[in-house]
Amino acid sequence: MARNSTYNILMYSHDTYGLGHIRRSMAIASHLLGPRVNILILTGSPIAGRFAFPEQIDFVRIPGMIKRTNEEYLPLSIKINARHALDIRKNIITATVKTFQPQLFIVDKEPLGLKREVLPALQWLRRSLPGTRTILGLRDIMDDARTTRQEWQEKGVYQILEELYSEIWIYGNRNLYDPILEYGISDAVSRKIHFTGYIPRKVPSPEGVQSIRKEHGLQEEDKLVVVTTGGGGDGFTVMDTYLRMLESAPGPQPFKSILITGPFMPKSERKNINKRSRKLGVRMYHFYRQMEKIFAAADVVVSMGGYNTLCEILSQGTISLVIPRETPRKEQLIRAQTFQRQNLIDYIAWDRLTPDLLRGKLIELLSNPAAHREAIGAFALTGLETMKQRLQDFRCHKP
Repeated sequence: MARNSTYNILMYSHDTYGLGHIRRSMAIASHLLGPRVNILILTGSPIAGRFAFPEQIDFVRIPGMIKRTNEEYLPLSIKINARHALDIRKNIITATVKTFQPQLFIVDKEPLGLKREVLPALQWLRRSLPGTRTILGLRDIMDDARTTRQEWQEKGVYQILEELYSEIWIYGNRNLYDPILEYGISDAVSRKIHFTGYIPRKVPSPEGVQSIRKEHGLQEEDKLVVVTTGGGGDGFTVMDTYLRMLESAPGPQPFKSILITGPFMPKSERKNINKRSRKLGVRMYHFYRQMEKIFAAADVVVSMGGYNTLCEILSQGTISLVIPRETPRKEQLIRAQTFQRQNLIDYIAWDRLTPDLLRGKLIELLSNPAAHREAIGAFALTGLETMKQRLQDFRCHKP
């Protein structure tokens, strides 16, 4: 009876070492919400409980895993064998699918889940609930083309896309980067693909932005640079270079700074950043609940350019300086280069990052923002509206 009267959406987000996947899942979930819609998010994020979930959205926490290499994962908190932790995750995922019986199952980024943990659930749905639509949600850039093709070939991803997914939603614009071409996707699979466009985030009111600036003691004429490294697990180099830039020119700076390290920066590194920030009179947070407000209040955001961070910054119309990591994947670098060509951001290559170059780029962006502002203003983030339209189509045309 419940299956007929409500529309159940299950979302899977493997979440290992960052904030991006859970933030993206929550943005999508909040937008797909409607009368008689239930949304359940399966997540490995250890900080899922810190976010406020609207009514009709809940989450099931699976044991967190942490990535050591592209192929090796270890339990984040519990001290058990990695294989056992993965078995627990797989069993929870499969049991949730069988019990919740979703009409729509959205899998984020990993077609098979972490270490194939979603495969039994996909197979069960195909056999037992063939009317359930299974969606793979992919960011537009996974990694460089050669690596992605090789990985997908070895893992049997091409076959899974053909056999077990109803549709593939690519959260990007094909004219910016074409994964169908880059990753050698077949005609049979490409017919299932919908390019949604980039996913926008909530935009705070002007009063909300003013209130944040006031809270941080900023005058109207003050320029603000916000530095964020997402989850922060590999963000120390960016934070350290930024602080060395401030330390090398003592005295009043031409801009104010706020640093957000991310909750996964190792404690010793976070202490280092905190101690130096306090000495410089710079505010530092390890977690900031309303990133959209602080991004909107900023004149420039320095980040590593993860997909979700850039969506959040662009949604606010804020200028961005990206320092993309290049390992273990080249995704951030490729996106930074792609976006720079469109004047949407500026970037510094990881191996060229120095305090002097960082200062020079920031001064340039603060002094001459017009070209970037124009490009950002013309860039439409259509992702949520496209997904909402797909959901409406699904509900009107039942399989």
